[in-house]
Amino acid sequence: MAQSVVVQVGQCGNQIGCCFWDLALREHASVNKKGIYDDALKNFFRNVDTRGTGISKGRICSLKARAVLIDMEEGVVNEILQGPLKDVFDSKQLITNVSGSGNNWAVGYKVFGSHYRDQIVEKLRQTAEHCDCLQCFFLIHSMGGGTGSGLGTFILNVLEDEFPEVYRFVTSVFPSGEDDVITSPYNSVLAMKELNEHADCVLPIENESLFDIVSKINQMINSGKPGTTVKQQSLVTLNEGGIKKKLDEKPFDKMNNIVANLLLNLTSSSRFEGSLNMDLNEISMNLVPFPQLHYLVSSLTPLYTLADVNIPPRRLDQMFSDAFSKDYQLIQADPKHSLYLACALLVRGNVQISDIRRNIERLKSSLHFVSWNQEGWKTSLCSVPPVGHSHSLLALANNTCVKPTFMELKNRFLRLYKKKAHLHHYLQVDRMEDSCFTEAVSSLSSLIEKYNELDVTKGLPIHEQVRLNIVI
Repeated sequence: MAQSVVVQVGQCGNQIGCCFWDLALREHASVNKKGIYDDALKNFFRNVDTRGTGISKGRICSLKARAVLIDMEEGVVNEILQGPLKDVFDSKQLITNVSGSGNNWAVGYKVFGSHYRDQIVEKLRQTAEHCDCLQCFFLIHSMGGGTGSGLGTFILNVLEDEFPEVYRFVTSVFPSGEDDVITSPYNSVLAMKELNEHADCVLPIENESLFDIVSKINQMINSGKPGTTVKQQSLVTLNEGGIKKKLDEKPFDKMNNIVANLLLNLTSSSRFEGSLNMDLNEISMNLVPFPQLHYLVSSLTPLYTLADVNIPPRRLDQMFSDAFSKDYQLIQADPKHSLYLACALLVRGNVQISDIRRNIERLKSSLHFVSWNQEGWKTSLCSVPPVGHSHSLLALANNTCVKPTFMELKNRFLRLYKKKAHLHHYLQVDRMEDSCFTEAVSSLSSLIEKYNELDVTKGLPIHEQVRLNIVI
């Protein structure tokens, strides 16, 4: 069985990563009642105890995560090492500093990237050597700060150089328009150029969308509807040490939990049996028809994890409808009214293949697909449902609806750049030149234009769509 390695970079990347490992362990503990190290665990964990122990009743027994944790501020990593997951990681998997990157992409990429390159390569190699068949690197980072955007995309470049045959899936958290990091548009656009050139698949996530989803979950919980409650020992209310807190006290915990749940569902077919499992390489192969258009919009239902929230389950058909609703997207987008290049449905639980096919037939007439890929559906069915739910659905769409996110990012960048605001903080970094900014915004403009060219074809006769797409 193939293995994957998670690379967590920066504060956001490590917080999401911490949620992911917690969810993964809890999910495996619920499925693997005997606590035996099996193929499902092998995907993301190695066993350092040759006697074969694994997990038992949620207790970690001799498992080490296939992960590399990197941050130029050591606070979050130190919290992880002092928390309940401390035994999952060892010092050989960590790189930290104390100074931080000053919310500056150039410091993260040019300064820390150069300084730590050899150490990063060594940590990656050590982790890769523990894999029998390394298939994928999952890079988790944010776009707005300095370490996540700068060092994160530097590492993406390193992964391509050192492991060219291994897939690179990137989960990138985009800042909101009201982000408190004033230089986040610079950092995000500079990072976008690297994502365009060096990633195989990118799952863009918007903080604003996550915040809206958390607000909806809170609204459902507080609605007073029968059966709608938060369970005891829930991730929604539980913090370190098991102390129950108010729901609105740590909003980022719940937002990070949603992203971790996305990764949990994305990798379910790699970890568990199913009648129609989908390999990670199949996602890239089937959903990315053009190399640069590798941004996949994700939606998730249910949005909450591990039975944290007692909400009456959605009917199966409604779950499929929800996946195409703008309310369930992890970016601010409406894919139903944009153009699909391809779509994958990753289903878990008590669902039949006939149910998936029936819902595709039911929905496809309301969705716009490019002329040359009218049947551009990829489906996966994992038999193991999420804990506490009978079924779930993750939809991944290669859809032009991602374009407004990029256009807004470009506009925010240009508002700063035209005034040369804060530019000196970047240009004083060695080997950082003004051309880095112009090349980055040019790369983003080119990406937006490719989506524009596809959008133009929507609604045209089939033969005209084919002609225009051949020109593209």
